Amino acid sequence: MLVEQLIKKTIDMQGFRVKSVKKDSEILIAELIPDRRFAPRCGRCGSPGPYRDQRPVRTFRHVPLWGIPVTLRYKPRRLLCPKCGTVRVERMPWTNGKQRFTTAFACFLAVWARRLPWYTVARLFHCSWSTIAAAVETVVAYGLEHRDLSGVTLIGIDEISRKKGHVYLTNVYDLATSTLIWSGEGRKKDTLQAFFEFFGKERTAQLQGICCDMWQPYIDVIKECAPQAILVFDKFHIIHHLMEAVDQVRRDEINAKGKKHKELMKNTRYIWLKNPWNLTDNQRLTLGNLEKLNLKINRAYLIKEAFRIFWSYRRMGWAAKYLKKWFWWATHSRLKPIRDFAWLIRNHEENILSYFHLPIHNGTVEGLNNKAKVVSHRAYGFRSAKNYILNLYHSMADLSMPKILHTFA
Repeated sequence: MLVEQLIKKTIDMQGFRVKSVKKDSEILIAELIPDRRFAPRCGRCGSPGPYRDQRPVRTFRHVPLWGIPVTLRYKPRRLLCPKCGTVRVERMPWTNGKQRFTTAFACFLAVWARRLPWYTVARLFHCSWSTIAAAVETVVAYGLEHRDLSGVTLIGIDEISRKKGHVYLTNVYDLATSTLIWSGEGRKKDTLQAFFEFFGKERTAQLQGICCDMWQPYIDVIKECAPQAILVFDKFHIIHHLMEAVDQVRRDEINAKGKKHKELMKNTRYIWLKNPWNLTDNQRLTLGNLEKLNLKINRAYLIKEAFRIFWSYRRMGWAAKYLKKWFWWATHSRLKPIRDFAWLIRNHEENILSYFHLPIHNGTVEGLNNKAKVVSHRAYGFRSAKNYILNLYHSMADLSMPKILHTFA
C-alpha cells in the first residue's frame, strides 16, 4: 500500500487528491491539490461557489506514520460564496478553521491528553504544549456543540479549590449520568447565575431536583432561577459540618484542661469521628476507657451518633419529629460547637427534610470532585482557569469526539 493511499484512508479527501509524497529532513510531506471535478465550497456555510483566486501554501500536522512526522501542504482556494455574499476561503474537510493540524491529529492528541499530562503528550509527539491545548480545545468545542442536555432533571452543585488562596471553581453535574455539565470560575452568586444563563430557561424549567451545600449565594440563585425544583441540601456536607463541630469540642476541651489532658487525648481524633463499625480493636478499647471519664467530647460523640438515626427514616413526618427531639438534646448539651450546628440545621430544616421527598445527594459529586483534583495534580496544576476547565470538560463531561475516518488510539 502506498503512503498516498494511507493518507486517503485517514482523512476526508472528497474534492481533493494527493499529488505526491516526499521525504524532507525526516518528515513526510504530502502535497494536496484540488480535484477539478468538484467546485470549492465555502468554509463557513459549505455552499459551492465560483473559484476566485488562491492563497499561499498552508501546512497541517497529521498523525505520525511509524513514528515519522507527517505534514500536509495545500494552497487554499478562495471563492465568491453565493449564500454569504462575500469572498471566503474554501472548506478543507481535514481541518477546522485556521488550525495548523488535521482534525484526525487533534483527536489523536486529545485521546492521549485524557490519560497523560499535556506536557508529556507534547514531548512524546514532538509538538508544543500550546498545540496540545489547541487540540483539546477543538475536541471539547465539538463535544459541547453536539451534546444533548434536554433530559437533565437532577443536578448537583459543588465547588472545588483550584489552587491555594481560596481560588474556586463551581462545577455542576448531572446526577443521573455522573457527568460534568458546566464549570465556571469562582463560587459567587454571579457564577451560578452564569450557569443558568448557559443552561437556558427551557431546560431549567425541566429541573426536578437540585442538590448543593448550605452556601447562601447558591441558595439565593437557585430559588430565583429554578423555583419549581426541589432544593435538597447534601447530607454529606451536613455530616461534614457535624464532624467539624465534634472535633472543635475535642480541641476546646484539650485547651481548657491543659497538658495532662492533652496526653490523655493523644491520637484519639479519629476515634470520635469514625463510624463505630470502622474502629479497630485498639480504638474500640480506647473508646471504652474514655467513655468512663465523663468527657465533653464523649457527649458530643453520642449526639453525633444520635444524629445518624435521622437519615434512617423513610417518611418526612417521622424524620421531622425525630429532628425536633435531637435539636432539644443538642441545644441543651452545653457544648457551643454542637449548639451552633443544631441552629444551622434548624435554620435550613425545610431543605434538609426535602431529602425524604427526593433522596438525592452529592456523594457521586464528591467522587467526581476528587477526579477533578487528580486532573489538576496529574498536570502539576494549570496556570489559568480556562485550561483547567477545558481539561475538566475533556475528562469528565463524556463528550463525543469529531468523526474521523480512522481511530488511531
